[in-house]
Amino acid sequence: MAPVPISDIKVGHIDDVQELKKTKSPQIPERFIRDSTERPKLDKTDPPSCSNIPVIDFSKLCNGNKVDFCNEIFKIKISCEEWGFFQVINHEIDLELLDKIEEVANEFFMMPLEEKKKYPMNPGSVQGYGQAFVFSENQKLDWCNMFALGLEPHYLRNPKLWPTKPSDFSETVEVYSREVRKLCKNLLRYIAVSLECCNEDVFEEMFGVAVQAVRMNYYPACPRPDLALGLSPHSDGSALTVLQQGKGSSVGLQILKDNTWIPVQPLANALIINIGDTIEVLTNGRYKSVEHRAVTHREKDRLSIVTFYAPSYEIELGPMQELIDDTNPCKYRRYNHGEYSKHYVTNKLQGKRTLEFAKID
Repeated sequence: MAPVPISDIKVGHIDDVQELKKTKSPQIPERFIRDSTERPKLDKTDPPSCSNIPVIDFSKLCNGNKVDFCNEIFKIKISCEEWGFFQVINHEIDLELLDKIEEVANEFFMMPLEEKKKYPMNPGSVQGYGQAFVFSENQKLDWCNMFALGLEPHYLRNPKLWPTKPSDFSETVEVYSREVRKLCKNLLRYIAVSLECCNEDVFEEMFGVAVQAVRMNYYPACPRPDLALGLSPHSDGSALTVLQQGKGSSVGLQILKDNTWIPVQPLANALIINIGDTIEVLTNGRYKSVEHRAVTHREKDRLSIVTFYAPSYEIELGPMQELIDDTNPCKYRRYNHGEYSKHYVTNKLQGKRTLEFAKID
């Protein structure tokens, strides 16, 4: 069967990259072609996959001796100050559960387009199937299909967007999300310890009923990875982000370090953690959110499962007083987190520009 020309794809399919892959065209539509300044450099001079991002052994935080505990806390401090990212091993989430969430995510993305379109991501929304952060006809698109769901508090859930296929999708997401929520709560406690806060539960007490969402990203192989991006450069608006990369996926995550895009190679069975804009504000810039992006691969698909963990929308936030002094004056104003979240999801991804919402001039 001959490949379908891109020009013959029905309207409504043109932005679905899995459908575009089926055309087997060596080219990609103009709307996915980035300006020359934004295109990834994929030649042999690319830096090697980053092996310097700290690796935190969660078991030493929970069950290790005092020396092990202090060493891991120090690594958290360095990673949050210098990288904004770290990987967590021995995180106590069942590895079979990690395999299961990948399985149901892959099954969902492999369903026919008409089935997936029953759960549409409407314009201005960040829940459902489609592409988020798209606000204009001429905006460049990411080479990625997304499926996102609000999880906690329960009022954020839209039952119409929870798929009935695969049959065990909802149950798996529920169990997985409960385990990731526990991990986030513990990591925030250890981050507080790394900041030498008097109260290690300061974030949990401040956040109220924390907001949690999950987004599954599917990046098909792209015939022109030198022209497209899987996900535009951005920092996350959350407090913590937990990323699980599908086994066998291409390396896609890159972080901006010293003005250089560095690829991150996930460790087997590890979870990648990054701090979001909320932690940068609360720590008055001591711990900084980091700009990151996803690139595509010419031959390999990539799956990632991303959990966002953030304060309640009703909470007012600002820098913690104990982290403000003469050497580090207040950099951010106090604001309602719900207002910031609305600002974040109603603007396209543009590096760390959304954080300007909170900055003091």
